[in-house]
Amino acid sequence: MQLLERAMTIAKVLASETTENSLSISELATKVDLPLSTLHRILKAMIQQGMIEQDEQTKHYRLGTIWMEIGLQVYDTMDYISKIRPELERLAREVEESVYLSKPAGTDTIIIERIDSAANPIRIYDQLGIRIPMHIGAANKAILAAMPASQASEIISQLVPNEDIADFNFQLAQVQKQGFAISHGERTTGTSSVAVAVLNGFGEIVGAVSIGFVSFNVTEEQIQLLTERLLETGKRVSMKLGYRARN
Repeated sequence: MQLLERAMTIAKVLASETTENSLSISELATKVDLPLSTLHRILKAMIQQGMIEQDEQTKHYRLGTIWMEIGLQVYDTMDYISKIRPELERLAREVEESVYLSKPAGTDTIIIERIDSAANPIRIYDQLGIRIPMHIGAANKAILAAMPASQASEIISQLVPNEDIADFNFQLAQVQKQGFAISHGERTTGTSSVAVAVLNGFGEIVGAVSIGFVSFNVTEEQIQLLTERLLETGKRVSMKLGYRARN
């Protein structure tokens, strides 16, 4: 179990590198806090499994292609993505902003799809696959607000300090009332997001569709337009997944 945990820590460190996605063994040892001898044994085993690769010239380590292969296989099993993506692309064209699809994963959500607008050179860039604690951001609050109360309470109790839970629940009640969530600067200063929950034919939470935008110089009228387009998209997406609103 310890070997597995260490291997996953190494993989996460390599995945987080935003330059050339490679590190020397000494750099890795510093980041994962392991002795060189121990790290070398783990890296050797990871290379054999295709989890990492070593550049023959620089001797630096980077992630192996096995992660992409597994990721694509998992992605391919999510047949609802093919139904949702055209709606996300349509929304991105309409609002000229980046559009995201987030999926619940325990007490976090994972960004599993992103559509960038070609018309807007100013983008908020959130990587696919990143995990975000579910009490942060509009998408996550939209998901929590649409969950069964007992399930949401369990997650909230693990993430929100006791003294803040009443206020947080009030925020979720507002989301339920208005049908969408909005956040300002909760993850990144100067950015905002609006989001709606997406449901399937069983009334279960599939995730949330959100629009991320730079807050600077954005008017209330523009935010209202984004929200209107988002609500329309959320309804169409849920209907494509078989959801039918109850009267």
